[in-house]
Amino acid sequence: MFYRRKPRTTKTTTTKPTLMTRLRGPSARTKTVKTTTTTNTPHASHRTTKRHAGPHHHKRKATFGDKVSGAMLKMKGSITRRPGVKAAGTRRMHGTDGRGSHRHVY
Repeated sequence: MFYRRKPRTTKTTTTKPTLMTRLRGPSARTKTVKTTTTTNTPHASHRTTKRHAGPHHHKRKATFGDKVSGAMLKMKGSITRRPGVKAAGTRRMHGTDGRGSHRHVY
């Protein structure tokens, strides 16, 4: 009878240098510690976690005025049955409407 050997996974992590270590210069950076952890996982070839999250959605800090005007837009879109206006109000309230995401060169 043949038995299948369980695959071994090795995870190597490097500690992030602290602010003080970075301020001390390059000679102090040699003291970062590398730790290696070897674990037995039965399904190492089968990945269950998401590998790539994608680009981060640009978001700005929505002011109180943005929240109020966004709520008014949402109400206007609900009353007039226009989902696009309602969605624009939601985006304005959440700060994902694109305002402030473009740089103007004068």
